[in-house]
Amino acid sequence: MRFKKGDKVEFIYGGTLTQGVVNEIRATNHNISYQIVYFGSEKKIWFAERELLSPAPVLKVPQCVADWYEKYKCALEYSIWKYIRNWDYHEEDGFFNFMNDNDNESIKTLIKMQNGYEVEKEPLYWVQLIEGASGYLNVRNDGIQFINSSGQTAELKTRFTEKEIKAMDKGDAYWQFAVPVEDLEGEA
Repeated sequence: MRFKKGDKVEFIYGGTLTQGVVNEIRATNHNISYQIVYFGSEKKIWFAERELLSPAPVLKVPQCVADWYEKYKCALEYSIWKYIRNWDYHEEDGFFNFMNDNDNESIKTLIKMQNGYEVEKEPLYWVQLIEGASGYLNVRNDGIQFINSSGQTAELKTRFTEKEIKAMDKGDAYWQFAVPVEDLEGEA
């Protein structure tokens, strides 16, 4: 069995590539059939396994690229090449770095974004200022920073992105003590 209940699948229906979700599975000695729900749970249809495709993976991009794309997507539809050539890169440093990264084929990525994308989740960090499982930098809702060293749980530790840490007063010093959240999840 290639698919399980709840899997997203693609299939050709009426000459069009369509997406749906596996709702039910029937297996015989010679074939596996899947009931597919599509068009927002309005329609159901049965397909043999060989007629179904796994959907293409969703394009994932950094938040800075998604922000830039949403800001300029109307202009991009006119001519992505012309717009990029005239773009003032000083406004968005993260996007500028993305565009200059030769490994990621940035123009192709922007073109593919027209078919949909997801924003990559940024890694989160705790700033561990005192050795051991206690002594984390926290920030209250009013912006006041403090170190709490009294056996706090994971829920009480402030999680930061790299950008948030480096933007703080003494951020470069704090960055030296940043520990990825997943590395210390079990300690809380």
